[in-house]
Amino acid sequence: MPERGFVFASFNNAYKFMPAMFDVWMRLLSSVEGSVLWLPRHHPAAVRNLLREAAARGVAATRLVFAPPVAGSAGHLARLRLADLFLDTLPYNAHSTANDALWAGLPVLTCAGHSFAGRVAASLLQAIGLPELIADSLAGYEAVALKLARDESALASVRVKLAKNRETSPLFDTARHTRNLEAAFTTMWERQQKGEPPAAFAVERAAAMELDRSRHE
Repeated sequence: MPERGFVFASFNNAYKFMPAMFDVWMRLLSSVEGSVLWLPRHHPAAVRNLLREAAARGVAATRLVFAPPVAGSAGHLARLRLADLFLDTLPYNAHSTANDALWAGLPVLTCAGHSFAGRVAASLLQAIGLPELIADSLAGYEAVALKLARDESALASVRVKLAKNRETSPLFDTARHTRNLEAAFTTMWERQQKGEPPAAFAVERAAAMELDRSRHE
């Protein structure tokens, strides 16, 4: 890794790297002087192919940095903090990888797709209160990435918001998620006991809180 320069990162599996998204990434490297793209080191053939495609787009091999596997999640989460911005993939988003990045304090930029696989990262960002990192087009995605790479104060503001929201947002509130899930199970059981057919329903927060209180009485 360079001692100075903006670090874009995408620790998704290499099979998620589509040409249109890779085009965007290479344009970002060309536009942000001294920047690098930090990627996981997968199969040697994948590394060779990515370096070849970067060269075809006028980007030097030294601008792509490949991270070897590390043992244990602690080391992986720690190194994520060294990056500046996580670039998500489309049409298949980062799932647990995006969750790891957000937990580590690394902002994730995504472009919302039209399927479950392409909207997971957007859901995570909504749940942690960072909708400004959800683009609705590749052009918008590129514009936000470029702004954050060029504006230190804008990126710092996002990082501060992420750090604050991590402690209060639904995304990492395991106790809240547990209460809601238990309330959903209780509602399903009650419907079954009444002979009612399966149906969609929303878990009311009050119901979840009531369930929590009853468990502690």
